[in-house]
Amino acid sequence: MKRISETHFDQEVLCSPVPTIVHFFAPWCGLCRLVEPLLLQLQKQYSDHLRVVAINADSSLQLASRYRLRMLPTLLLVQNGQVWQRWETFQSRDQLYQQLQLAVQELLATPSVTPLT
Repeated sequence: MKRISETHFDQEVLCSPVPTIVHFFAPWCGLCRLVEPLLLQLQKQYSDHLRVVAINADSSLQLASRYRLRMLPTLLLVQNGQVWQRWETFQSRDQLYQQLQLAVQELLATPSVTPLT
């Protein structure tokens, strides 16, 4: 999973030609470390059609404010510069993985769907 800074966010995420999952994390966040293997697995599964990037929310305060981060981890599924899906809470790793996989499959199958606002 590529770690990016606030400086490269627009280029790496908003201008990406493929859907991108953005993982907002912090080094002190234990739950963030538990989510990372799921994201790596998803990235491997959809390697030709999906990117996954990680952003340290503690050192990216403008992005944290722009996307109104309330808790960590926060995951965003971004396509064509728009947030299509957002995850802030989940009950289990399996549930989160299923939700992520379903969202990616739906996005890849129906690119003309209007993104969430």
